[in-house]
Amino acid sequence: MQDGGQRWPATGIGMHGSAVPKDTEEIMNTKVSFMRHWLPASLALLVAAAALAAAGPGYKVVNTYKVGGEGGWDYLTADAAARRLYISRATHVIVLDLDSGKTVGDIADTPGVHGIALAPELGRGFVSNGREGTVSIFDLKTLATSGKVKVGDNPDAILYDPATQRVFTFNGRSQDSTAIDAVKGTVLGTIKLDGKPEFAASDGKGGVFVNIEDKSELVAIDPNKLEVKSKWPLAPCESPSGLAMDRKHRRLFVGCENKMMAVVNADTGKVLATPAIGDGVDATAFDEETGLAFASCGEGVLTVVREDSPDKFSVAESVPTQQGARTLALDSKTHNVFVVTAKFGPPPAATADNPHPRRTILPDSFVVLVVAK
Repeated sequence: MQDGGQRWPATGIGMHGSAVPKDTEEIMNTKVSFMRHWLPASLALLVAAAALAAAGPGYKVVNTYKVGGEGGWDYLTADAAARRLYISRATHVIVLDLDSGKTVGDIADTPGVHGIALAPELGRGFVSNGREGTVSIFDLKTLATSGKVKVGDNPDAILYDPATQRVFTFNGRSQDSTAIDAVKGTVLGTIKLDGKPEFAASDGKGGVFVNIEDKSELVAIDPNKLEVKSKWPLAPCESPSGLAMDRKHRRLFVGCENKMMAVVNADTGKVLATPAIGDGVDATAFDEETGLAFASCGEGVLTVVREDSPDKFSVAESVPTQQGARTLALDSKTHNVFVVTAKFGPPPAATADNPHPRRTILPDSFVVLVVAK
């Protein structure tokens, strides 16, 4: 090394021009040799650690519960504490053991059932019956129905808000929400919505949110005053369906028809990110412990989105499932995700009343897929 055209003395020169003793120089050379030898290995370890962090969590389908039976399906709800999985099946609700997949009960007489909401502290569950315009109230232990409550027209999503101990149905045809006192089982009032509501979420602190599918909006509701607080556009998200929430960081995860997940600030309504997901999404979920959001997509993919920070989100992996598996439930205890689907045959012939018929469901092909690490 040269300095002003002259070599440094053999003793070496310190940072500020002072001479370095010979023994110190030997120590420095030893350290340099050590670094040259070990630095590549250290870098390799760092690269490996970074690659491991960047890799997906490793979800895959690990089990299939063969349920069978007739009829379509919609929402499913997991009770992690009681180890039960509730599945809507057209005119009744099937209840399975989360760990074994065995049927443990059935809730009958739920015509056009869509969703199931649970109030564990009250020992009650609630089912939205779309064709009947009612909500069934059932006992969580016995699964026996204690009564029905008349609500709006075609109740779809249903939500229990623990902060107010109120149940909210989101009625697709009448475009409103019915509030029910979960303790008394009586209707408290109706909230008018400017469009067709889809999935809903509660922050557990007196805030309720719902997607408006045909307006591509997100609506914030005051569950105490039974009124709309805010309306936020979800662009570029189109036709929002699934909705889940990170309550700690106040982030909402919206499943959008145009193959994206809109991540929204729950206080301002600002769309923070739009990570890509699969086609045909209908449900989303968020795991508070792992920081992972899930979107179940009808094309046969479960998209996993990682919350890198409250303002940064990335696709962690896309897990192959099965065509038609577009609704899900998250088991917060095991972190497993459950999706449901069946095998399909050709659609029936179109008619004037049904110009776009859906494909037929093959008999006894209905299954629950367990997606786990």
